[in-house]
Amino acid sequence: MPGDRQWYVVQTYASYEKRVEADLRQRIAAMNMQDKIFNVLVPTETYIVNKDGKSREVTRKLYPSYVMVEMILDEQSWYAVRHTPGVTGFIGAGTHPIPLSPEEVNRVISAVNKSGTDVKIEVDLKIGDTVRVIANGEMKGFTGSVVNINTKKGRVQFKSDVLGGAILETDYKALEKI
Repeated sequence: MPGDRQWYVVQTYASYEKRVEADLRQRIAAMNMQDKIFNVLVPTETYIVNKDGKSREVTRKLYPSYVMVEMILDEQSWYAVRHTPGVTGFIGAGTHPIPLSPEEVNRVISAVNKSGTDVKIEVDLKIGDTVRVIANGEMKGFTGSVVNINTKKGRVQFKSDVLGGAILETDYKALEKI
């Protein structure tokens, strides 16, 4: 219902999400809209990526080209958001923005909160890939096929060719794809 505090989705130019977020926050302050526009959110998640033997943390947008805005929709707030540089429009039917349902908002917010506590590790392997253990240790040189990947812990289970099909587990950094 118009007049209620609800979340809306705003579409932006590609890769302008963070810029729109910053610009919108400035517009809210400059136009004194704090009583109508409450939150601006670019939903992201964090991954650890291993490339060229180096691990680094990477933040990815859950919904590229979209920004969530919590606001009371009226002519002034609609105008302030719609005319922010980089914004192409609201998600909705024609010129009428449609708010997100509480279930949709909860799903997105919990995904963002979960990402902050559970960093995923991106492993460049998939189930069925053939791998070889390259790290020093008792399993060095073992080969097998991947049967399970735990992205939270960065662990990979593989079915060993050497030990008659035994399931072994190691850190993803200890493996190379064959």
